[in-house]
Amino acid sequence: MHTLRYISGRLIKAFLIVLAVAIMNFFLIRLAPGDPATVIAGQSGDADTVYLNQLRADFGLDRSMPEQLGIYLKKLAVLDFGMSYRERRPVSEIIWERLPSTLEITASAFVLALVAGVLLGTAAAVNRGGFWDRTATALSLVFYATPLFWVGILLVLVFSVELDWLPAFGRATIAGPDTGLPALLDRLKHLVLPVLTLTLFYLALYARMTRASMVETLDMDFIKTARAKGVGRARILFVHALRNAVLPILTLAGVQVGQLLSGAIIIETIFGWPGLGLLAFNAVLQRDYNTLLAVFFVTSLLVVLANLIVDGLYVLIDPRTGTRT
Repeated sequence: MHTLRYISGRLIKAFLIVLAVAIMNFFLIRLAPGDPATVIAGQSGDADTVYLNQLRADFGLDRSMPEQLGIYLKKLAVLDFGMSYRERRPVSEIIWERLPSTLEITASAFVLALVAGVLLGTAAAVNRGGFWDRTATALSLVFYATPLFWVGILLVLVFSVELDWLPAFGRATIAGPDTGLPALLDRLKHLVLPVLTLTLFYLALYARMTRASMVETLDMDFIKTARAKGVGRARILFVHALRNAVLPILTLAGVQVGQLLSGAIIIETIFGWPGLGLLAFNAVLQRDYNTLLAVFFVTSLLVVLANLIVDGLYVLIDPRTGTRT
């Protein structure tokens, strides 16, 4: 009963957050300088007043702000993001085309960073003051202090330009294999550098958090009691200690999902990766409001969904969480 109340409370909060984010995004985009009708008319070479007014009427830009907001929210309820000013086709089609690309690099980077960071932090905590601790600390500081764009450019220079081992741009080779194992290997080769760039920064955060949390947990009385009872080292480490130390790491992971998607914008721009980040970047340049609002809304949904999953994992790992709320 308590768990059901906990889950329903989280769902209501998630809905209100998504609604607030959608309204805030709408006003931020509308208040930004620039007129999409002027941009489109300028690119078509026909910027007379009649054509500008026609464009504004076609896209509903001639209506009042509250009226535009009402239409936007009504369409949003059925995931209708309107028409792209630039491409003149439904934004939902464009979003569904680009979303898998972004999920490929963000999900891969998230899992790799989390697993590698937890293992690295655990090794550092177990060998406090030793070689692994100093190595993990040094690597974490280097990865954390290095800007994402600099790492991406450096990896391209080393592995693409100098060594010619991996492709520098795109999601697949143009006119390359499109089916079977060769196509899969081609996709994986294109995935390596963007994912590696995004992983290194977040790996450092998880490693530092895991080390601190594990050091604190390994000094607790219940761990000393387990040792005194003769419980094996691996069981103490991965069942007793890590289970208790993982809750703050999960909190950090939930918060980091939003930043991970923001980092994807930089990565997709550097590597020419056809995802939501590159789409948002181009939409800003072209004043494509509907596309930009759709990207913001979908990424907000992903962040809220990730945090709901984290809340669910809390209850799974520590059932007392559901009874305390």
